[in-house]
Amino acid sequence: MMETVHVGLGDRAYDIHIGPGLLAQSGALIAPMLARKQVCVVTDENVAALHLDSLQAGLASAGITMEALVLPAGESTKNWHHLEQTVEWLLAQKVERRDLVVAFGGGVIGDLTGFAAAILRRGVGFVQIPTSLLAQVDSSVGGKTGINSPAGKNLIGAFHQPRLVLADIDVLGTMTPRDFLAGYGEVVKYGMLGDAAFFEWLEAQGPALAAGDEAARIAAVRRSCEMKSEIVMRDETEQGDRALLNLGHTFCHALEAATGYGDRLLHGEGVAVGCALAFELSARLGLCSQEDPSRVRQHLREMGMKVDLKDIKGHLPDADALLELMGQDKKVVDGQLSFILARGIGEAFLTADVPRNVVHELLAEELSRR
Repeated sequence: MMETVHVGLGDRAYDIHIGPGLLAQSGALIAPMLARKQVCVVTDENVAALHLDSLQAGLASAGITMEALVLPAGESTKNWHHLEQTVEWLLAQKVERRDLVVAFGGGVIGDLTGFAAAILRRGVGFVQIPTSLLAQVDSSVGGKTGINSPAGKNLIGAFHQPRLVLADIDVLGTMTPRDFLAGYGEVVKYGMLGDAAFFEWLEAQGPALAAGDEAARIAAVRRSCEMKSEIVMRDETEQGDRALLNLGHTFCHALEAATGYGDRLLHGEGVAVGCALAFELSARLGLCSQEDPSRVRQHLREMGMKVDLKDIKGHLPDADALLELMGQDKKVVDGQLSFILARGIGEAFLTADVPRNVVHELLAEELSRR
């Protein structure tokens, strides 16, 4: 049942394999790329406990030996300290330029390991084996790597494309419902930004997908990867179209910073809230009908997701402070905030022509309902 999406980037092209049982096939799929049959794997404590033995067995079936670095789980691992630890460990393992480093985990591990590979010996190859829905549909594809700073999320990093992505659908079965739905925030984003038919399909199939339907999960991951790869092939380093993938993220990153990048708000939850706010802002600016943000909110609610600021527990700063945090977003140009807005579901576009007072009013109103 394995399906493949090709990311055509010339000499940096690679395949995304999607399907069940890919950990068992990992050795056969990776072996042709190796100059010597050994890999260094970076993972986290949670993934290691659940899946590292399966990966090791899959690699060993093709005669590949493995050394593993196990880091703490969670967004707080995406920092200078753990980047340094990872790079020094890889150097201690005598990783050469012809070797491959394997990122085995969710988005945190993928981003951190990819950045370590990008700067190690001025660039070594790496393979993404994403173990969360969010990583399978978003962070493992497209070559964005990096770590967080106290000033903002993902402000330190590099573009470094993987050599291969293996999205094993089976590992999604060990995710908590909350983590799975957080990943779904990135899936549904693709429908909102550029494929109204996919959004409609998700409205019908989302519950089955969340309940574990394998065919629905494969289809959702495949379509998400297709959409992302199409955009990345047009705009690898985010000079134009690729910014569309940040629908909801200007709000999301500010909310993540405000909540300390912790368990109060997972990234995919922030994306869902951010998408709802982006559609509400679009409606207020007369770009789309009020039916669109209402439909977005309804679907997210039906899936059991966070939708509004009131769904985020604990203290949030005021509208002024949130706007200040939004000013640290990577898409700021000449001090001007950029937003991904929409003329309707599936019709997103990038603009810097958004009055700050309208954004402030929206945030203040949302905060007043908490």
